[in-house]
Amino acid sequence: MNASAHAHDTALPSLLAQGERRLSAEQIYPRLFDAILEQRLAPGSALTEQALGDAFGVSRTVIRRVLGRLSDQQVIVQRPSHTARLAAPDPQHARQILSARRLAETTLISLAAKRSRPAKIRQLRELVARERQHHEQGQRCTAIRLGGEFHLKLAEMADNVPLARFLNGLVPQTSLIIAQYEARPCSHCAWEEHAAIIDALEDGDGEAALALMHEHLDHIEAKLDLND
Repeated sequence: MNASAHAHDTALPSLLAQGERRLSAEQIYPRLFDAILEQRLAPGSALTEQALGDAFGVSRTVIRRVLGRLSDQQVIVQRPSHTARLAAPDPQHARQILSARRLAETTLISLAAKRSRPAKIRQLRELVARERQHHEQGQRCTAIRLGGEFHLKLAEMADNVPLARFLNGLVPQTSLIIAQYEARPCSHCAWEEHAAIIDALEDGDGEAALALMHEHLDHIEAKLDLND
């Protein structure tokens, strides 16, 4: 067994609370993603179905669904006849991901502003409330993941399936990049900026929402150290 696989196996038992019952794929996904963001699983670590199944007390079939979702989001890399591995974007790849994400997000936010509905706004506010709660409790990585889910929910509001799928492969990778390359905390909070974007959408002010999105993405990039 190589060093990264060994580090992976020793980290797995802490992912399941003592006495906890069988979990579904939907419950395992955020726990595994949070562990990745917390870097309890190092970039490049091997993720075997058997080890994960043992850790969560579920079948390999359930774990395969979780890994399939993470693979679709390019958080893990799966190749035929190879063990899945956690993605480890280098600085150049990280910059490319952020650039592609900005192009997608600025288009989607303009579309979302034209399709804003009370029910969608309510869903966004509930998500940001959870993000704020975890931030204030010091659960940084869970807040990062929920912040990513906010952007994916915005993409749903825009009602452009191809663009939403494209963003689905960029936002989770950005969360991974933030966890890996964040150099310094910023004075602003992501949830506050998300709340301001919601306010603009609720007011039907597409220009304000677009400007706030650009500012938000600027802040994300500013706190990263992507020097080669």
